[in-house]
Amino acid sequence: MSLARTAVAVVVLTLLAAAVGGWIGVRYGMHEAQHGAPSLDRLVHQRLGLTPAQEQRIAALEAAFAMQQKALEAEMRAADHDLAQAIVSEHRYGPRAQQAIDRFHAAMKTLQQETIIHILAMRAVLTPEQARQFDQTVTQVLDSAQP
Repeated sequence: MSLARTAVAVVVLTLLAAAVGGWIGVRYGMHEAQHGAPSLDRLVHQRLGLTPAQEQRIAALEAAFAMQQKALEAEMRAADHDLAQAIVSEHRYGPRAQQAIDRFHAAMKTLQQETIIHILAMRAVLTPEQARQFDQTVTQVLDSAQP
């Protein structure tokens, strides 16, 4: 195999490994955020002693957020698809790959922002004592997400 072909193969394999590694990392992080301990959802619904009115308001917030989350996760999957297509068609880190990565990062950033807005909206429904417990759990969840 010529030196040029070897170099191209190494670059393509490196890009594929980076894309797969990034995809796995994001999926793992999303899984840990949803299933890691302690659970914010478990605290809110099982430990805070919400009133029926609070339950109803929080259920509405969760339903709206679930739609946003689903759409943003779909956008991230579409960006992953675009990245794969760019790698396969261009065999280099070109403008299409960069555009797909930027698209993925924009969706991920928006998802994180919307998640924080959702958390704060739920907090606004709580009594001061419930909010104190909620804040402690939010801190634990975010601190436990550190590598």
